Order: sequence, then structure tokens, then C-alpha cells
Amino acid sequence: MTDAGTNGGQIDTGKPHSARMYDYYLGGKDNYPVDTEAAEQVISLFPAAREMALTNRSFMHRASRLLAERGVRQFLDIGTGIPTEPNLHQIVQGVVPQARVVYADNDPIVLRHAEALLHSAPEGKTAYVHGDVREPGKIIAAARETLDFTQPVALSLVALLHLVGDEDEPGRIVRELLEPLPSGSYLTLSHATGDFDPETWERVVEVYRKGGTAAQVRTRDEFSAFFTGLELVEPGVVLAAQWHPELGAQRGGDDGGDEMPLYVGVGRKP
Repeated sequence: MTDAGTNGGQIDTGKPHSARMYDYYLGGKDNYPVDTEAAEQVISLFPAAREMALTNRSFMHRASRLLAERGVRQFLDIGTGIPTEPNLHQIVQGVVPQARVVYADNDPIVLRHAEALLHSAPEGKTAYVHGDVREPGKIIAAARETLDFTQPVALSLVALLHLVGDEDEPGRIVRELLEPLPSGSYLTLSHATGDFDPETWERVVEVYRKGGTAAQVRTRDEFSAFFTGLELVEPGVVLAAQWHPELGAQRGGDDGGDEMPLYVGVGRKP
């Protein structure tokens, strides 16, 4: 296991954490009453929250599988969340057993469960970095211990940037994470949007912000801006269920969630 230099700290059960709320949406048990309460507030506002979490996870599976099939052998997954099988390394090592995967998250409970992320295929390798996306340099430095930055890396920021407010400059964070990656690397993103129901999503964001998470939904144009300078993989920026749904029948589940307000995309660094 690799440490990014950020103290794992103690688990704070006095306020909700986005990773534990996501675990609750997925039907997991690694959450606390404060997380359940906040998640249920979100569900009361947006009843499809659980389905949206599953739709997001299915997109991650499909995107990771497609990149492995295209020859990518290294993956950096930031905002990993509490392990839920199949995890990213199980998807990509099912295609390429020698794939190397580095996970990163800032929730101490994810650190405690990191062993589940480290059961790599014998030919490959996995590692876990305890770090915050708002400190991209520390994550990159730790990831270099496992990944070869002279070869393409697939950077995954799935369901993460809508938990980073404009005050933390998410565009700058993405650029700093991409800058050291070589040509042929990829960026995989998913992001909640308020484009179709802004009033509801304003209230959902408020639940997260009251709990201490700087949540912020974005428009299609704002989301697309994260791919500036990259070559978008077809079909470009679309709703999650529209992105290569034919891959959903393989390991990792159905695509689902036809109407979920979740933009996704994958871009290649030229």
C-alpha cells in the first residue's frame, strides 16, 4: 500500500461523507447513521439516487473495459470510494491480467478497506493512495511508485468532480493531473447535472454542502470544458446510458438509467 503523505486520520462519524453516502446508495453497509440520514434526505428530493449510483458504476465498468481492450495497461482511479465488487482492477485485469491500477481516496474508511482493492491478478499490480484530489501533486508522486509515466495511463475521476466546488478550481486540478501523463493517456469522467431539473439539484447540493462537501452540479458545456485539449472518444459527451451501452451486457452489469441526469465522457490525450 502506498501513502500519498496525507494522514489517514480518524473516521468522523459526526458528519456525512460522500463516499459513505455513495456506499449507502449502492446498498453497502460501510456507512453510519449520519450518512444514512443525509443520503435519505437526497433520496427524498431525488428518488432515483440509488439508480443513478448504479448507472454511474456501470459506466465506470464499461469505460474501463473499453480502454483495457484498446491496449491501456495502467489506471489511476481517484475518488475510488468504498470497495464494491467488481472493482476497477477486476474489470481491467479480466481483460489484461498484467494491468496496473492505483486507487486514491481521502476517506479513512476507504483506507481501512483498501486491502480489498489490493487483491491483484498475479501478473498485475494494485496499490492504494490515501490522498485528496485537491492535492493532485501528492497523488501523482505516490502513483509514480506503481505506474510508469512514460506509458499511457487512464485517469478516472468518476462521480468526483461534482464533489469539488468552483472555489477549489476543478479545471486546474484536472489539468495538473493530466499534465504529467504521456500522449495516448485517457481521462474518464462522469458528473451529475442540474440541466433537466435545476431546482431539485440545487436542493440536493445543499444537503451535501450542509454536511461539509463542496458539491456542485454543472451544465453540459461546463462538463465538456474538462476535456479541453483532448480527443473525445465516440460518442462524445452524452448521458451515461448512451455511452457504449453494448458493453453493459458483459461483466459489470447492465447500463440502465436511460434518463439519469449524469453526463459522461472519455477523452484521449493527443
